[in-house]
Amino acid sequence: MTKYFEKIMNHIIKKYQINSLLIAISGGQDSICLIKLLEQFNKQKNSIKKFEYLYIDHQWKKDSKIQAEYLINYMKQQKKKFSIYQIKKISISENTSRIYRYNTIIDHAMQNKYDAIITAHTKTDKLETFIQNLGRGTTIEGATSLNSYNKLNQKLYLFRPLISNHRQELNFFCRKYFLPIWSDNTNYNYSIKRNRIRYEVIPYLNKYLNKKIESNLVNFLESCYHDHEYIKQISIINYINNKHYRYIALNYRNIQNNHIAIQTRIIQLFINHNLYIFIHKYFLYQLLKIINRKINTTIKWKKIKFEIKTDWIYITVLNEL
Repeated sequence: MTKYFEKIMNHIIKKYQINSLLIAISGGQDSICLIKLLEQFNKQKNSIKKFEYLYIDHQWKKDSKIQAEYLINYMKQQKKKFSIYQIKKISISENTSRIYRYNTIIDHAMQNKYDAIITAHTKTDKLETFIQNLGRGTTIEGATSLNSYNKLNQKLYLFRPLISNHRQELNFFCRKYFLPIWSDNTNYNYSIKRNRIRYEVIPYLNKYLNKKIESNLVNFLESCYHDHEYIKQISIINYINNKHYRYIALNYRNIQNNHIAIQTRIIQLFINHNLYIFIHKYFLYQLLKIINRKINTTIKWKKIKFEIKTDWIYITVLNEL
């Protein structure tokens, strides 16, 4: 596990020219394992000059203050910079909390000019996220959202070097090195959907459907990811080749021969790139029907006007969004 981690980190540093890291931790076994692996790696290679650990306190637990103190004491041993953010607006919603958490981490990384963010997500997290998103109703992009890396902007990356490791492997690693693991009571709160997936849904599928269900689903997600990346690349190329050089417009005649999956993504990219919004899928399908019927018309969605005429679809913002 240590050698595999070193291989991944060497690849990340060399390929993406990473010189500074912001490590987002939670205090659980996965985070403690990540800290140990990073400290071992940097002690040998000394390739990362700027390090900082970041903890987000959502105030979900009565002992959140004690956990923060525990992390402070533990991080003192590492002699690395350590920052804590406390979310004042307490939210029970997992999705809302996740948005707060990621926004805070990304803002901190950008303000302090870090090259990359690292999290301790594992293969188990990837599977749990997939099942959770599937229950909410997701697309192939949402189903494969938890990957080994994401490019957040031109200067910032997000890496998950433990995404190929199962949580049990990390547990063994922590026991081997006698690492102090915080016992988090919220992990056993079944009102949190992720916990129910972890302790009820996945064990049930393992027992009654297939003993290899976890590895099979992860392999399926890997396949979906590569398929989605290919579709995304084709869509981007089509969009770049068919967008207007001057106006917010797209030559829809040239994309009509593409599959509906490609057309959908091109239109989404066209709107998102220019307005930074995602339109409702039902309106998107309505728009595609009109385009494919070659009807010159004007339709509105909220405060956006879509003018379809000749070979082009034009966007006009009626008022401020």
